[in-house]
Amino acid sequence: MSAIARQDPAPLRALDVCTQAANVVGSLLIVGLVLLIGADVLGRNLFAAPISGVPEMVKLSIVAIVFLQAPQALKAGRMTRSDALIDRINARFPKLGGAMETVFDLLAILVIGAIFYATYPIFIRSWVRNDFVGAAGDFTAPTWPVKLMILIGAALLLLQFFARIVRRYRSAQA
Repeated sequence: MSAIARQDPAPLRALDVCTQAANVVGSLLIVGLVLLIGADVLGRNLFAAPISGVPEMVKLSIVAIVFLQAPQALKAGRMTRSDALIDRINARFPKLGGAMETVFDLLAILVIGAIFYATYPIFIRSWVRNDFVGAAGDFTAPTWPVKLMILIGAALLLLQFFARIVRRYRSAQA
């Protein structure tokens, strides 16, 4: 853990703990999918008996995994982006580079906020209506848990973008 991370205020440390917990849940979902898909393949090939609902579970889980693991990817600096230009700007003009990074983070907060805002009513609707995927009598799974994981992941991602801004200006003051 870096010296700056150890000096983070309690809310940022709590955010990091929640972000790591979401990442672990996403990783557990990956392990679960691997086991489920493996069992389905074995069931199909050895016993001619596939597991019902595997495609639906994979479809739902992938979205949840992405949203649960994106905040940790951002925090760890592993979010996909092109650094060539910003690295050059940061090297020659650190204040300008920091300002550009902050604008990027603020725009990301707006985009993730819009995703959260658009997903919340979908989550409520799926909860109230008890929406499900699958075919009644064969396999059904509720959709609200995935919508909830999208909301949790989006909220954590939004907060991690905000934390990047806070950490950037705290380190500039140090």
